[in-house]
Amino acid sequence: MKYNSMKYIVIVPDGAADYPIEELSGKTPLQVAHIPNMDFLASNGVVGSVRNVPSDFPPGSDVANLSILGYNPRIYYTGRAPLEAVSMRLSLSKEDIAYRCNLVTLKNSGKNRILMDDYSGGHISSEEAKILIEEINKKLGNESVRFYPGVSYRHIMVWKGGTEDIECTPPHDFTGKEISRYLPIGKNANFLKNMIFKSMEILKEHPVNKKRVVEGKKPANSIWLWGQGRMPNLPTFQEKYNITGALISAVDLTKGIGILAGFHIINVPGATGWIDTNYEGKAEYALNALESVDFVYIHIEAPDETGHQGDYKLKIKALEDIDRLVVNKILNEAPKRFKNFKILLLPDHPTPVKIKTHTSDPVPFVIYDGLKRESKKEREFSEAILSSPDIKIEDGYKLMDLFLKGHV
Repeated sequence: MKYNSMKYIVIVPDGAADYPIEELSGKTPLQVAHIPNMDFLASNGVVGSVRNVPSDFPPGSDVANLSILGYNPRIYYTGRAPLEAVSMRLSLSKEDIAYRCNLVTLKNSGKNRILMDDYSGGHISSEEAKILIEEINKKLGNESVRFYPGVSYRHIMVWKGGTEDIECTPPHDFTGKEISRYLPIGKNANFLKNMIFKSMEILKEHPVNKKRVVEGKKPANSIWLWGQGRMPNLPTFQEKYNITGALISAVDLTKGIGILAGFHIINVPGATGWIDTNYEGKAEYALNALESVDFVYIHIEAPDETGHQGDYKLKIKALEDIDRLVVNKILNEAPKRFKNFKILLLPDHPTPVKIKTHTSDPVPFVIYDGLKRESKKEREFSEAILSSPDIKIEDGYKLMDLFLKGHV
């Protein structure tokens, strides 16, 4: 195929949008953060409002990133876990149901009350997590159930001949709350609940967790199962838009979407999915990828994780690091390397610090053409765009048509 002369760059600071925060004088992290490069894009591009998650869908990064890439979630969404399973190169049959399996920290607060203390097991390392998941698989796995280690706290359980008709709650939705109200509900839910309770017994005295406690870290003392679904079937991005692409992300979810979309998946050294990720490396690898493909998708998890932690200071830091190390580098280097390029910048969904979980609210976006600068006025890249957008898109999957074709 002859490559399109235009190069397309999508930058997704996951969960960057937020609500006003009292400690920030009623402003959001995006409004307070020093992000001159994102503001430059907003001042010189077309800004808009987009709803990536339909109001009747779970407000997750799975639905939102499918939408950003032009896939209507009402047609293509089957659940979060199967997307992650694809990234982990797991082969799912028609009878298999994949479940996301978090390693979490539960805390006994007395009177038989168990709280969800940390949805990430203290952001456990992948090396430690692998040992714990392999122990879980050894003790709880069988011919119909297998556990597979992923990245940090994010893992997969595959249930052969299982059911997806169970109501499960993501652990990041109820941090600090008693778990009994959020345990799986529905037919065969007891199977999942038993897995969770048995995992507590297996993990509470495990040497990995004993060592973490001694080091002042939170123990990953339970699993939590959610995000279930069957294998989806997506047309490739090239089939949809006739351009080739690559994807950069530290998390299996977006990598899985990228694999199904037919993208080249780029694993950047030092990419962690946390605030210590290799931001500059993501920008450099993205620019290099555009030497051979038309389109690159840069997903950055850090703002989402800080939102789940309820830490607005860390969220501001993540946004400033993205601006300084990713957006700045692309703005400086892209004009030197490519004759024509366009940038789409947007969060996938809000992850407000106050509530520590996702919402399906609209998010701001900006489309910047490297050659055609609008220079309308000085404006910031923030939620303020939502009140006066140049363009408003309710069906998020239509935004990609606007970015690539110039019309919805």
